[in-house]
Amino acid sequence: MTQATVLKNGHVFDGERFLSGPTDVVFRDGEIDAVGRDAGLAEEYAEATVVDCAGRTVLPGIIDLHVHVMTSTPGSIQSMVEPYSLQFYESVKNLEATLRAGVTTARDAGGADLGAKTAIESGLIKGPRLRLAVSIMSQTGGHGDMWHPSGLESPDFGPHPGRPSGIADGVEEVRKVTRTLLRAGADQIKICSTGGVLSPTTDPRHSQFTPAEIAVIVEEAGMQGKYVMAHAQGTAGIINALQAGVRTIEHGIYLTDEAIQLFLDSEAYLVPTLSAPLAVIRKGESGASGLSQQVIDKAQRVAEDHRQSVARAIAAGVKIGMGTDAGVGAHGDNLEELSLMADAGMNLEQVLAASTSVPGELITPVGAVGRLAEKHLADVVVLNGLLESAEQLAGLRGMIGQVYQGGVLQFPEG
Repeated sequence: MTQATVLKNGHVFDGERFLSGPTDVVFRDGEIDAVGRDAGLAEEYAEATVVDCAGRTVLPGIIDLHVHVMTSTPGSIQSMVEPYSLQFYESVKNLEATLRAGVTTARDAGGADLGAKTAIESGLIKGPRLRLAVSIMSQTGGHGDMWHPSGLESPDFGPHPGRPSGIADGVEEVRKVTRTLLRAGADQIKICSTGGVLSPTTDPRHSQFTPAEIAVIVEEAGMQGKYVMAHAQGTAGIINALQAGVRTIEHGIYLTDEAIQLFLDSEAYLVPTLSAPLAVIRKGESGASGLSQQVIDKAQRVAEDHRQSVARAIAAGVKIGMGTDAGVGAHGDNLEELSLMADAGMNLEQVLAASTSVPGELITPVGAVGRLAEKHLADVVVLNGLLESAEQLAGLRGMIGQVYQGGVLQFPEG
């Protein structure tokens, strides 16, 4: 048994709520060992490394349910002219920036293959624990089809030996592609049940994949103990996905009362990615984004509808899991999403739960994450200062002090 670490007298959020009074968090052998007032004073921790956290906030590691670590410019002409292999080297920087921001676990929503996950697990590179989709499943001409009217195909999420093509049409073809992606190491299957903003030839309001196709994908994933996440922005495509048993809806721009009730009935999760359209708009305003005007126009059209839909879902009690669509926005800016969730109606504890324990419940097979509780993995973020109001979330990135992953200090360098 290795020496314990005691984070002493912190202002502790345990994944659900802030604990009363100064609290110790103790971990060793990669797991939380004890949490409580003066817990670190127990005789068994006499030789522990003690970190004084008085006047500081201690949180579980943040979980981002929607990232694309293999790209920084999706939808941009830039990817057409760069060397194909550059994306793999860029991902090392992207992964490290994500972990440095306090995100200790992330769900890659398309692009990262088993090599990225293995490189992190083996210690070759630094990054959050990854749950992989590998490729984005899409119908021909759908949001995940990288074909452009010029006849060229963007390499952003294009196939290679570790990343099979996700394009499929018809019940039997989607069955085979689902099995192929599971064989390639997918922890969950990502589909597009509507068009999107970044795909220049699709409309976010239009549905993609038939209900029968979605049902087969859900069936095949479920037989292997996996689930389906759906890029779903338009109302009909959201409803189709929820009725077929999809576990998480990504974006959810056009929600109706019927769709919200389906979330509640099925206990599905909404992953809003409120920062994604705002990132596209900012890139467009910069004048050097490489994005088409159609893409920028779509982002401007959907942004306010998106915020209003998410606000209604929050008010109704839909389960919300934090996700950023990082890659669309800058990797390392993930914490902006927390402030946007607060602006949409969540209080501080709700935002923090949506960023820790709620997604932790969804991805439990990665290990018990998202809580400062015994037998959970020792993923811990220490903030410089007391986090006491939702207004402070706008400056959260600047408060990051230490990031521990599996009990190992990652940043500042351990």
